[in-house]
Amino acid sequence: MSTNSQTAPADGGAPVPTAIDPVCGMTVKLNAGKPKLVYKGTEYHFCNPKCLTRFDADPYFYLSGNSKRRKKAAPKAARYTCPMDPEIVQDGPGTCPICGMALEPMDGQADGPNPELVDFTRRFWVSVAAAVPLLILSMGPMLSLPIRDWIGERIAVFLEMILAAPVVLWAAQPFFHRGWVSVKTWHLNMWTLIMLGVSAAFGYSVVAAFLPGIFPHDIAGHGGGVPVYFEASVVIIALVFLGQILELRAREKTGDALKALVNLAPKKALRLNADGSEYEVPLENILVGDRIRVRPGESVAVDGQVTEGRSSVDESMITGESIPVEKNPGDTVTGGTINGNGGLVIEATKVGDDTMLAQIVKLVTSAQRSRAPIQSLADRVASWFVPAVVGVAVVSFVAWLIFAPEQSFIYAIVAAVSVLMIACPCALGLATPVSVIAATGRGAQAGVLIRNAAALERLAAADVLVIDKTGTITEGKPVLSGLAAFEGFSEDEVLALAASLEKGSGHPLAAAILKGAGERGAPLHEVDNFDSVTGKGVQGVIDGRRVALGNSAMMCHIDLGISDIKADADRLAAEGATVMYLAVNGKPAGLIAAADPVKATASEAVAALKEAGLSVIMATGDQEAAARAVAGRVGIDEFRAGLLPEGKKALVDGLQAEGRSVAMAGDGVNDAPALAAADTGIAMGTGADVAIESAGITLVKGDLQGVVKARQLATATIRNIKQNLFFAFIYNVVGVPIAAGVLYPITGSMLSPMLAAAAMSLSSVSVISNALRLRQLKL
Repeated sequence: MSTNSQTAPADGGAPVPTAIDPVCGMTVKLNAGKPKLVYKGTEYHFCNPKCLTRFDADPYFYLSGNSKRRKKAAPKAARYTCPMDPEIVQDGPGTCPICGMALEPMDGQADGPNPELVDFTRRFWVSVAAAVPLLILSMGPMLSLPIRDWIGERIAVFLEMILAAPVVLWAAQPFFHRGWVSVKTWHLNMWTLIMLGVSAAFGYSVVAAFLPGIFPHDIAGHGGGVPVYFEASVVIIALVFLGQILELRAREKTGDALKALVNLAPKKALRLNADGSEYEVPLENILVGDRIRVRPGESVAVDGQVTEGRSSVDESMITGESIPVEKNPGDTVTGGTINGNGGLVIEATKVGDDTMLAQIVKLVTSAQRSRAPIQSLADRVASWFVPAVVGVAVVSFVAWLIFAPEQSFIYAIVAAVSVLMIACPCALGLATPVSVIAATGRGAQAGVLIRNAAALERLAAADVLVIDKTGTITEGKPVLSGLAAFEGFSEDEVLALAASLEKGSGHPLAAAILKGAGERGAPLHEVDNFDSVTGKGVQGVIDGRRVALGNSAMMCHIDLGISDIKADADRLAAEGATVMYLAVNGKPAGLIAAADPVKATASEAVAALKEAGLSVIMATGDQEAAARAVAGRVGIDEFRAGLLPEGKKALVDGLQAEGRSVAMAGDGVNDAPALAAADTGIAMGTGADVAIESAGITLVKGDLQGVVKARQLATATIRNIKQNLFFAFIYNVVGVPIAAGVLYPITGSMLSPMLAAAAMSLSSVSVISNALRLRQLKL
């Protein structure tokens, strides 16, 4: 039984038997209904079911005292920050008091669905439900639908007010809150305009509904009534909600990259205990120094050093290179990499937050928080536009009070409301979303997926492009690239012998040789006395001849000198190939080279990117010889070789420190930090999920030509958005003075709020029509 004792009760009665919870160390009263468990004949007692579950998952961890050696992680508070204004930090979600954007979790991962997205979606559908009948009621006379004549003008007006009230007074409450905060902090932005515009439309309409007689006769509308604009206030709210929902859905995906990274590491590991037992335990129970068995095909749980076994490990998530790396005792392995066909025993050297995978997660998190949305352009314009419009409305009101010949108060109200109505920010709210919607639709047709508007803005401004090699410029799968036959052998014979030795192997280089042999029709022979020498090569007997295939170390293993053929091997290696030596009966028979082929369109794409004004730099984890060969083949003048994930991100950071605007294209997990850190990340759709999630743009076909298309689309989209912003304001620039009454001395009449609303609508139509041109963009 676990450690038991007796505790004397306070009343001096019989002692109460107790036990110590082996998980948390608390004292547990026996026979009190507490959970218990029998392990290896011993009964253990627990203070609650959670402690029992943790103990049952790994009894040795708690009984050996290892649990006391585990680092106690400090509790992490849910802290949120603004992507545009990182100095804003608070506990829990909310909105930024400076720009009005929703705050995002600082660790990049939110628990559960985005509450703001859920709330805005509900409010959006309520707005739409009210907007449809409102539009039918208000636009009926223009469409020859005598609805207002059937029910009467007064009833129609009050029916509109009843439909609009819940939207303005409840659904739009978040907009009014943000607008009010912008006024209090004097960080005037789009929410200020929305608050003023909706308030003006709705407030004026309510007054017109209840007191139509106070308005001049020359502003009378359908049926002799004063025009109301309930539908304008509701439609504005619905459109703004639509834009916010699109933005929130795009931003919600930022945490997916971190989830994809975390999921690379297994949740459990097979630990070899000191007592000789093996137990599959939760990953958080693995400590530095623990010995872990990694079975064939499994993911390596933590960073460690091989102590037993030999195998090849796929490290593409770290290096980006597709060819597995041979691992022998003494070699290091990285958590998240995939073990091949052999079994390994490793000793943990880094666990938890210290592993390379955890460090990559931190890099991605930090880089993602640095992005800023393109809507800041509209907010910068609004910062001077809002006070200007309000100032004009106030001046107009005062001027008409002083100089109007009669009904000065009524004319002053009409002028002020008309100014605010014509400056309503409907088109401003549409300027970015409609262009982005059109651009994403056109991009999808061309195989270019856009995550958010910020990615387009950054890509359009980029002046340097960093490109990963494997899977981006090259295919990512090695193929037979060269053969050399020495005296007494033909190329077909060399290939046949090599393929015969490799026919039972699952190594990518073996697959390249077998595929090449199949394409050439080379026959496969039976192999006797086959032997695989880990890290070196393979050997066997074919038709009575001793045949060996492998690297230079393999040739040393069979005591074959290669000095006479080294020049031929170096020539093939200089072309970016991995070279294997073939020996028959202790003599060199030939060389076989396998290389990762360059994608067919890579050279053309690089040339087009240069022509577009981009400097192109290739970054790879491969060796310098292979990198130099590939760079020269596709026309890239500058490259960096031998880079790990930190090196690629450091390259991006260094270019940005020089004032460069950097785009990064890659397809591997090792590219994720650099993709997130770059001003624009471009992921190949054929690559790792985390690379795709870390990028702002994804190329579905994994073709470098897609980068050219993405650049063209980005440039056209940003130009289109700026045109939209121009259309959104040109009507205000022209219309605001007219609404204020500058033409009254000439025409003798005021601009009706109805015409002011029509001008506002015209600006929206112009914005939408202009954005739709992107659907016809030639890429």
